[in-house]
Amino acid sequence: MYKPGDLIVYGSEGVCRVDQVGPLDSPQADRARTYYTLLPLYHDGKVYTPVDTAVSIRPVISRAEAESMISGLASLKAEIFETRNLRELEEHYKKQLNSHCCADLFALIRSIRMKRVKLNEAGKKLGVIDERYMKRAEDMLHGELAVALSIPRDDVAGYIAEHASEPEAAAL
Repeated sequence: MYKPGDLIVYGSEGVCRVDQVGPLDSPQADRARTYYTLLPLYHDGKVYTPVDTAVSIRPVISRAEAESMISGLASLKAEIFETRNLRELEEHYKKQLNSHCCADLFALIRSIRMKRVKLNEAGKKLGVIDERYMKRAEDMLHGELAVALSIPRDDVAGYIAEHASEPEAAAL
C-alpha cells in the first residue's frame, strides 16, 4: 500500500501524489473500504480510488530506469501500424497506452512519428487518431520522466535529445 507523499502513476491520470489513505467521508463511499486521495501533478483536481482498484497503479520509475530507457532508445523496436479501419487503429493505440509501461509509450510515440515521416514524404498528413494518441502518450511519458529525472516536464524532450544514444532515437 502506498502512503501519503508517495508519487505514483495512476491509470491515464499520469503521475499523482498520494495525499491521503483511509475511508472516505462521502455518502456514496463504502465505509468498509480504504481509499487513496490522489493529487495529479500536471492538472487540477483530486482523484478518489479504492486501494484495491482494478486501474493500473504503480510507483514512478527510478532515475536509473529512466536514464537506462533513454540511453537504450536506439534498440527500441517500433513498427508503423497501418489499417484503414479507424476502430482497429484506435484499439491498437489504446492497448499500448493502457499498458502504462514507459517502454510501450516510447514505442507508440516512435511508431506514430515514423508514420508521420512516411506520410509527409507522400504529401499526406497524420490522422486525428494518430495525433491524439501520440499527444496522450507524450503527456504520460514526459510527466513520469520529469518526476524520475527531477526536471521540468517541458525539458524532457530536450533531455531525451541530449542523452539518447543516437540522433534518430532522440526524435521522441
